[in-house]
Amino acid sequence: MFLEKIKSGESGVILYGITPPKAGTTPERVAEIAEKTLERLSSLDIDALVVYDVQDESARTSEERPFPFINALDPLTFASEHLGGLNIPKIIYRPAGKFSAEELESWLEDLHNQQFYPVFVGVPAPDFPVKTSLPQAYKIWEKHQETSVIGAVTIPERHKVLKDEDVRILDKMTCGVSYFISQCVFDLEYAKQVIEDLSNTCKNKEIAPPTIIFTITACGSAKTLDFMGWLGIHIPDHIQEELKAAEDMLEKSVGICLNIASELTAYCVERGIPFGFNIESVAIRKSEIEASIEMARSIGQMLQDKGVRKSSGGLVTSH
Repeated sequence: MFLEKIKSGESGVILYGITPPKAGTTPERVAEIAEKTLERLSSLDIDALVVYDVQDESARTSEERPFPFINALDPLTFASEHLGGLNIPKIIYRPAGKFSAEELESWLEDLHNQQFYPVFVGVPAPDFPVKTSLPQAYKIWEKHQETSVIGAVTIPERHKVLKDEDVRILDKMTCGVSYFISQCVFDLEYAKQVIEDLSNTCKNKEIAPPTIIFTITACGSAKTLDFMGWLGIHIPDHIQEELKAAEDMLEKSVGICLNIASELTAYCVERGIPFGFNIESVAIRKSEIEASIEMARSIGQMLQDKGVRKSSGGLVTSH
């Protein structure tokens, strides 16, 4: 269903995003984490699971990282060896520049054989030595374009500064990219501006717009709030104040996130931009993960109530 929805430009796509367990986690514990993930996601009506590639972005900023960086297991390995019980496609992130053309070709074959889909991202820091450029990586993927889709990342914060996210999106579309997953959205105006400019540019060029999938993340603690800021997510001052003043920060943030999702739904429908949502938990605290599961359920229901989303057909697991 995910493949058809992206290829046909159908709105209402719902993804859920996870990071693999930390490198060095015992095999027993990895199996436990995977089992818990399957259990949590089993009742969700989602189209695909996003498995991130965790990169150390410390070189991107001089600010100290709120949480220490720890390498994670390879996302493809984790998904293929431990998440087979989820009967939905897996979307695997990969920083293309870290790998040679031969390595990427082999990786894409492996992905294709399992009916997984790639999202190529940039390298963790501007001065990182690049082995394969993004345009080259897209070229390597081209042989799979009839039976696959490839995604990329869009960053509303970058558009606020450089005012060229719509141009970047169209450049990647010419390379075969058909959907874009945003950085976590906490600033509604930043996200709306990307949609507005993309809609106008596509109309002017008479191009069908790609699918934009907005990442939505709850925030349950001051430390998570700091970490989001460190990651480059813009949280408006008034929202930061509301969160800090709330008796229950997590509950307050869920309300804010659901409102953002509802507003973006109306905005994209008005402008004819196909869209969806990717729900994740930045933190690994149980309460924040469980809140993200509830958000995925609520956003899916909201989209169905508005007539934007058709159910993917029920539960996503098979044991």
